[in-house]
Amino acid sequence: MLSIKDQKYLKNKFNDIYSVIKSSNELYVNEIIQLINNYNKKNKFKSNLKVTEKTTLVISYGNSITDGNVKSLKAFNKFFKKYLDNSFNTIHFLPFYPSSSDSGFAVKDHYKIDPRLGSWSNINNISKNASIMADLVINHSSARGLWFSNFLKNKSPGKDYFFTVDKKFNSSKVIRPREHKLLKKIKLFDKNRYLWRTFSPDQIDLNFQNPKVLMRFIKIILNLISHGVKIFRLDAIAYLWKQNGTSCINHQKTHNIIKLIRAICDLLKTKTIIITETNLPEKENLSYFGNNDESNWVYNFSLPPLLVYSLLFEDSSKITKWSMSLPNTKKGNNYLNFIASHDGIGMRPVEGILEKNKQKKLLKRLEANGSEFSYRKIHGKGKKVYEANITLFNAFKKSDFDKNGKFYFERYFAAHTIMMSFEGIPAIYFNSIFGNSNDNSKFIISGNKRDLNRYRWNKTKLENHLKDKNSKQYKFYKKMTLLIKIRKNQKAFHPDAPRKTLNLGKNFFGIKRTSVDKKQSIVCITNITSDKQTIVLNKDILKGKNLLGEKIQVNGKNIELLPFQTIWLKKIY
Repeated sequence: MLSIKDQKYLKNKFNDIYSVIKSSNELYVNEIIQLINNYNKKNKFKSNLKVTEKTTLVISYGNSITDGNVKSLKAFNKFFKKYLDNSFNTIHFLPFYPSSSDSGFAVKDHYKIDPRLGSWSNINNISKNASIMADLVINHSSARGLWFSNFLKNKSPGKDYFFTVDKKFNSSKVIRPREHKLLKKIKLFDKNRYLWRTFSPDQIDLNFQNPKVLMRFIKIILNLISHGVKIFRLDAIAYLWKQNGTSCINHQKTHNIIKLIRAICDLLKTKTIIITETNLPEKENLSYFGNNDESNWVYNFSLPPLLVYSLLFEDSSKITKWSMSLPNTKKGNNYLNFIASHDGIGMRPVEGILEKNKQKKLLKRLEANGSEFSYRKIHGKGKKVYEANITLFNAFKKSDFDKNGKFYFERYFAAHTIMMSFEGIPAIYFNSIFGNSNDNSKFIISGNKRDLNRYRWNKTKLENHLKDKNSKQYKFYKKMTLLIKIRKNQKAFHPDAPRKTLNLGKNFFGIKRTSVDKKQSIVCITNITSDKQTIVLNKDILKGKNLLGEKIQVNGKNIELLPFQTIWLKKIY
């Protein structure tokens, strides 16, 4: 049973959100308390979810790999056990619910698994060998789902679930992530109303001013936990709460909702982790840590565009300056580091970090490498690039310094070694493991720019590639899994191990990680140019053993690194 103190805390958090309707708040809070008590009664022993240097995520769709008529989650599990189990202990499955569009993010039913993927038993089976991270698609729901159908009929569940406004609502300050028309005029119960559609005409925003919507998602979280999910990605959470005349992003009520969800999860006997997906300028993104009472993890959204820029233009000045200013996380909070995902390379996170002329230069280079671009609408100012849609392979294929692509492989893994050595937890997109190039065929057919980086593999075809030591897929897979194998056995790469950025000049990027117990340190240095570079290091650093195994040319205090070479110099105290 929850203590009086815990019950009071939940009540206060709920009242922070719904201060206007306090008369019914006690009923909702009592329901939350009962849900927690019932869950804990059924789960008497507190489960463990340890976050260590061994914590490494693979990001995948439920059907990133297919095998004829075999349900794709079952096919994934077989492939994972054979090829990825030794490298990854956590799987982020992108939305596996029945959906009407956006590759799963227009959810029709949060309580079901898309039958083409499999069933809840598949998720349960996979969770026995790996931690499962799942999307809580919380901001919006499908226009073709049961909730919206009931909303139009004034029936439950769905009654008053979706956010509508009248013509008096001032939306002039709203910050947009897309370029389509935000509001859709409809006739609702003989009144003209406007549906709010942040992401697409098929994704209608939910009305969290109705506490029943929040209660519904609390129950969805408990349902997911009961099926083996322990990590929750709060999709598009920044756009949750809308208020007349405001930007309708990062509202304090949104932060309060996350605090309540975090409090509920912390009171369960199943250890869980909350991660917020907020593809925003860095200061806004980091605000979702709260005071260690909101998100456990936040995506390190600035890292991908800065890594790509630095390696394509062979200049570490910006990423070094950024890393020096980026705060170390507190215990219990972590950065989730990634370079690629199902989305594109976001440009909002480098606002205020990369000057406009440098952003323009980056976009021009990416376009030459095969990128498409998605845009967002800015009120009264037209549109602006929101993200670059391109695979990592294509992004690093050629540069202004390497127009023939001689060093594409080296650039690719320089980015991954930096990402893996950075403070936090590494997450690697399934297709990046095998060096996938742009899926132009699918893009031409679908017209969806993000489909360039959403290739679905046939299991037999991929396995045949991995049996061929001369294949591109084998070479990328072997290099990636070797890096992970080395990394996961170093205490200095624990997510809580502090990071110190080294200022080594524009030709190098360097950081030093020190284990929490201070018994191990690793100095990580990457030559980010396509030329051999010599760097002067003190003798204390040079005494370290290079974990990456490659021979280093040492002459006194001078060390010579090949184009895009990385060294991890380990020292035991």
